[in-house]
Amino acid sequence: MYVIKVGGALGTTFSSVCNDIHALTSRGETVVVVHGGSAEANALGQQLGHPPRYLTSSTGMRSRYTDAATLDVLTLAMVGRVKPLIVAQLAGLGVRAIGLTGIDGVLVSAEKTPPVRAILDDRLRVVRDDLTGRIASINSELLDLLINGGYVPVVSPPVIDLNNGPLNIDADRLAAAIAVALRADQLLILSDVPGLLRDINDPASLVRSIPAGAIDEYMELARGRMRVKLQAARDAINGRVARVVLGDGRGSSPVLAALDGAGTTLEATPYAKGIHSSTTQG
Repeated sequence: MYVIKVGGALGTTFSSVCNDIHALTSRGETVVVVHGGSAEANALGQQLGHPPRYLTSSTGMRSRYTDAATLDVLTLAMVGRVKPLIVAQLAGLGVRAIGLTGIDGVLVSAEKTPPVRAILDDRLRVVRDDLTGRIASINSELLDLLINGGYVPVVSPPVIDLNNGPLNIDADRLAAAIAVALRADQLLILSDVPGLLRDINDPASLVRSIPAGAIDEYMELARGRMRVKLQAARDAINGRVARVVLGDGRGSSPVLAALDGAGTTLEATPYAKGIHSSTTQG
């Protein structure tokens, strides 16, 4: 089984990914797709006069500030723009794709993030109205029901807190949680970069492999969204997903390329090598 996360930074460029998914399902492979929608959400927010705002935590992590209006924008972008495009492209190839959010059938239960001290609009404050969550559980029975019925689930935020309502959640971490819950063989996280780079301005500085025990060391290299993707990869590896690839979704055959080793590969191994090992150089 493959869980394939399609990054929101890819915008609406999904034809190559969908072609590869069709190739996999045609040969009997099981696939679950998870997608984000950051680029579309940003564009829609600008159109609606509600541009994105960001929180910066004490550790330097940057995340989208999700007040009620932003959650509406995110939901409209993911459910109204991105998801129909992916599902329609897959359907046109003969793939029985079905679109879901984490709310549908209580697919993804979450707990609202507690108030946090963070920098918002250049001011340090206690943020209490951020509608983001942490995953509590995945309804794998629902996914299994759809998979066994021959469908390819196409999943995205928002998710549900039964006490607080819909919540935003990071789609990379969502993909990792689904991969763990379904005991997937591989998790592919595709975005608009080749993988983890030692120098973000130099694609040739790609780190080609990371030993499972050395992920925290490599976290020092990650910048921006790549830091969250590496955290998601760690979640999956710790949850016994055998292989994770941080790959480039912009190529002519991005899924198959990632399966063949293009990008940054993490594999669960009984040993760990340090960041300076010659076997891990890009």
